[in-house]
Amino acid sequence: MFRCIEDLQGNQPWGSFLDAGTGTNSISWVSSLETDRWTAVTGAEEHAIQVRDAIEKRQRRQDRIVLGNWADEALLEGEHYDTVLADYLVGAIEGFAPYYQPYLFEGLRKLVGRRLYVVGLEPYATIEPESAAGKLVWEIGRFRDACLLLSGERPYREYPAQWVADHLEAAGFRIVAARRFAIRYKERFVNSQIDMCASRLVALADRALAEALRSRGEDLRARALGKVEGEGGLNHGFDYVFAAVPQ
Repeated sequence: MFRCIEDLQGNQPWGSFLDAGTGTNSISWVSSLETDRWTAVTGAEEHAIQVRDAIEKRQRRQDRIVLGNWADEALLEGEHYDTVLADYLVGAIEGFAPYYQPYLFEGLRKLVGRRLYVVGLEPYATIEPESAAGKLVWEIGRFRDACLLLSGERPYREYPAQWVADHLEAAGFRIVAARRFAIRYKERFVNSQIDMCASRLVALADRALAEALRSRGEDLRARALGKVEGEGGLNHGFDYVFAAVPQ
């Protein structure tokens, strides 16, 4: 994804850079670019600490990490950035500002000087796919979301590429490029999703339910890893990248 963004950026300078939904992956990339300065925003203190630790040696005096919520209209009020990155932010913001997605691009529009890049994931845990690999990914996604809800957490809410395109235009952006990338899920995806659920089930008060869910998760793990080993991965869905400029 980041290589795609670099290609889309071409010879244009990055200038001042806003990582609007930062994480260790995005900040490692951002901090490697020739920017004038960067600001990285996260809604969780533990994420802020992880980001700080990941780039501590590369963070310059003019760079900063900001803890904040995009539902707060005062966040970065009056600031402007040449380049803004929303890396899987549309889905992730559900955990910090539920139902705020329709207003996200309106808020970012005030900050974007030259270009906005949006990276997202086409939803895969909604409609049951026809392919065997797709059904496994779908099952894992629904199982993960169920475990998160039972543990009192909010799952990510991914939005389709067409929804993002429509809302970018409605917020005053013009889309100048769009790319999609087919996904092949492998062992890391399968294990990380099932392990995420296992850590939540430990604290579930209903131990019979917790054990039933644990068993279900291990069955999913075994079936998915068997498919990955036999076919080299689970081919299903796609990620997307949009490049947009303010009109």
